[in-house]
Amino acid sequence: MKPASYAPPPAKKLLSWYAAHRRHLPWRSAPGAPADPYHVWLSEIMLQQTVVATVAPYYAKFLAAYPTVESLSAAPVESVLGMWAGLGYYARARNLHACARAVAGLGGFPRSIEGLRALPGIGPYTANAIAAIAFSLPALPVDGNIERVAARIFAIATPLPGGKKAIATAAECFMEDKAARAAPGDFAQALFDLGATICAPQSPGCGRCPWERHCAARAQGIAAALPVRGPKPARPHRTGTAYVLLDAQGDVLLLRRPPKGLLGGMLVLPEEPPVAARWRDAGAVEHVFTHFSLTLSVLAARRKTLPGGALRAPAATAPLPSVMRKALDAGRLALDDAP
Repeated sequence: MKPASYAPPPAKKLLSWYAAHRRHLPWRSAPGAPADPYHVWLSEIMLQQTVVATVAPYYAKFLAAYPTVESLSAAPVESVLGMWAGLGYYARARNLHACARAVAGLGGFPRSIEGLRALPGIGPYTANAIAAIAFSLPALPVDGNIERVAARIFAIATPLPGGKKAIATAAECFMEDKAARAAPGDFAQALFDLGATICAPQSPGCGRCPWERHCAARAQGIAAALPVRGPKPARPHRTGTAYVLLDAQGDVLLLRRPPKGLLGGMLVLPEEPPVAARWRDAGAVEHVFTHFSLTLSVLAARRKTLPGGALRAPAATAPLPSVMRKALDAGRLALDDAP
């Protein structure tokens, strides 16, 4: 039995608001049109820990290169990793390719949560999102936006991360409304949009919210303080070196990382001097990963030709992770400024 205070607010109010105010996102189907599960899956994988504005151009690029899950599955994994460069969390790209191959082998996306969960890289949230949006199954994908809405609607003040379970339990109550179960895809996306555009982290626009009268946190005057977040642990700091070696044509020498681990499978700059050269100090670049921050000292040199057999790419367009792009740009600048 769930507490009576967790009675769901009226889904019809939220769905009516969504019909008038929905965001127009490139992966969303038009109102009333069925959603393409490939589009839903691709966007959801890209949106993990990444904001909409960053994802939109990558989504368009991927869809142009791989218009179907079959075309994505047939592409070399190195090409997929190159297309993903700069989007971060690179295990997602490897799982994306593995999942595409699995789906192509099945002849399409499974139409059950259990079947979706069995695919590479698809966890509970992503399975629920695809199930609800693409297949109209009564599932609720609880992302950060929905977590925040639920914490405020039900005034759950247990600090995160310990409060996640209570918030998730409360969010499940949203689906007890018949209107939510009748249109689970629109309802989930309405909650996404409510959290992204009105029930924002810092300054919730409660006066514009279709659920304002049903929000316990609003009634108590504590909406902006929820969800309560515990202190973040200190992020470890690491250091390293990146070597930028350019040739007369503007190509840069690169290495490919091992398939697993940090930046797995991606093209990167060498960590050790690849050749004897006059290495110039190009300063340092900073980058923040999920679990640590990194300072890379950059050394740069130019040679007429690169070593035979070396991996190379045009420096201006090389498909590199963000931290390597920062280092490469610093190296190029130092060499351009050199006497």
